[in-house]
Amino acid sequence: MTDLHAILKQYWGYDQFRPLQEDTIRCVLNATDTLVLLPTGGGKSICFQVPVMAMEGVCIVVTPLIALMKDQVEQLKRRNISAAAIHSGMNRHEIDITLDNCIHGHTKFLYVSPERLRTEIMIQRAKQMKICLLAIDEAHCISAWGYDFRPSYLLISDFRDLLPGVPVMALTATATEEVRVDIIDKLKMKSARVFKQSFARANLSYSAFAEENKERKLVQILKNVPGTSIVYVRTRKRTKELADSLIRNGIPALAYHAGLPFKDRGDRQSAWIRNQTRVVVATNAFGMGIDKPDVRSVVHYDLPENLEAYYQEAGRAGRDEKKAYAVALFNKIDLEELIESVERKYPPFELIRRVYQALANYYKIPVGGSEFVNYNFDIKDFTGIFGLPVNETHYALKLLEEEGFIQLGENFNEPSKLHFIVDNRQLYDFQIRYREMDSFIKVILRLYGGELFTEYVKISESEIAQIFFAPQQEVIKKLVFMQERDILVYEPRRDQPQITYMTPRFEAALLPLNIREIEKKKKRDLDKASAVVDYASHTKQCRTLLLLEYFNEFDASPCGICDICIEKKKSDFFDDDKMQAILDFIREHEHITPKALSKAFDYVPEKTLSAILRKFIEEEIIHYNMVGELTLKS
Repeated sequence: MTDLHAILKQYWGYDQFRPLQEDTIRCVLNATDTLVLLPTGGGKSICFQVPVMAMEGVCIVVTPLIALMKDQVEQLKRRNISAAAIHSGMNRHEIDITLDNCIHGHTKFLYVSPERLRTEIMIQRAKQMKICLLAIDEAHCISAWGYDFRPSYLLISDFRDLLPGVPVMALTATATEEVRVDIIDKLKMKSARVFKQSFARANLSYSAFAEENKERKLVQILKNVPGTSIVYVRTRKRTKELADSLIRNGIPALAYHAGLPFKDRGDRQSAWIRNQTRVVVATNAFGMGIDKPDVRSVVHYDLPENLEAYYQEAGRAGRDEKKAYAVALFNKIDLEELIESVERKYPPFELIRRVYQALANYYKIPVGGSEFVNYNFDIKDFTGIFGLPVNETHYALKLLEEEGFIQLGENFNEPSKLHFIVDNRQLYDFQIRYREMDSFIKVILRLYGGELFTEYVKISESEIAQIFFAPQQEVIKKLVFMQERDILVYEPRRDQPQITYMTPRFEAALLPLNIREIEKKKKRDLDKASAVVDYASHTKQCRTLLLLEYFNEFDASPCGICDICIEKKKSDFFDDDKMQAILDFIREHEHITPKALSKAFDYVPEKTLSAILRKFIEEEIIHYNMVGELTLKS
């Protein structure tokens, strides 16, 4: 029998599984469909990665974000586990090689977006693969009730029909009861086992403060709570403004958002992870897939649009299970703006069709063309040419993406890649024919090895230039020379936003927008935003209980550490009737020792009585006389 603990130790370095992990793993090994609901930082990836290492074949992992996909693949490779991803930044030849390696190579994990599952090449190659598990990450995206609905996730059930007998594992950190039912239904899960860990985090203190001067409160929080922190804001501009303000207040901080150059984002993320800077002020582009357990505080300077996103982002604090703080700051204008921002996300349908037609004109795409073709995209240039409003166009594009017509790639730098499309013998013939290229080819092979013949390999032109003792431009020239002679494929680096057509282009007037569903989704989004407003402005119930009830947990006890629980403790501590009784007793007896008072109020804990007396003394209501007796101050 497979020793799961040995696999866990060998590849992940852990001695024990966390709660529920081993149970979910054994379900996979028994070919049982499984829905896994674990809080952020609860170790969801282990649940599908460990059993796959104990099985023959490849695991197809469906995930919605390119950045998350790449991060997961890199993490697995660092553990000496063979993994690959297919995403919109790849050319057809690169996709072809990656899929072939899943059939004939030793690839254990293939990460794909849901849109890829309906491509002909994916369908045909999947039939040739030995697939042992279909894992659906961020599974809430399959449900119209989810906070990040992706219609393309509905394609997964069709792909599943190609895999008889292969179990499915769906994983998410945030799912209401409606979402859970929807996931099981849409994935055609049979006799599914549901594993759910409580969403309560015993070490995480939730607070929400109504503040007119949020900046001053933020500085106060960060000075009172030492350790690393994430501060979430809604706009790229504010990341820099707030980071600069924190620096002026003596708090090391960096701004982070998806519009930064790839290198800057990587450098800033690394500096924060290595504790070289204390605070990252970021949009919600930051944090997904990042494993940093010692975050002591997450502050929402701007409120998110739903409690699912808030719970996930706040949950990045205290993954080491030590005390941590999740703080939301807001004012009256913020609460109004939150509702308005949801309204803005749904521009008129006429504008959506106009934007779709403008895209076709911009790239000169005929009807029926451009499925899975990538284009560089500059929204300022695009809106300027067609006289479109920038903000409304942005939301129209996002809605076209949600409807599955296009995919928007964030600003990212895809490093240069290289792949030899000849075998060793043909390459040797080329070296004989072009002797001046011989030493250059040997440098490349020495740097990047035999993988160049089997897959695309990320390269650095500057590194090659340094080893080859030549200018970088000469390296690029030689690579292009070899590409022109069909020796290799050279993909230079990119650092521009991308737009990918996920379907053949439609006539704009006939674009099949699901208007009824969009209107229903708008109402759901407004309801979710209202739930955030209620959560932030609530003053009576424990915040952990508010969140748990939102996620259909009704059997928990108050956390005792959120702002409302702490305020309640203070209120109970300084109960008005109790304080008045003590004051009346002191007045009646004129002079009384603390010991006699304690005896008279033996039902009041000594700690509470001491605090009440201290409060009376601080407020100059009572004082000690010369012989240590308590008396009213005249």
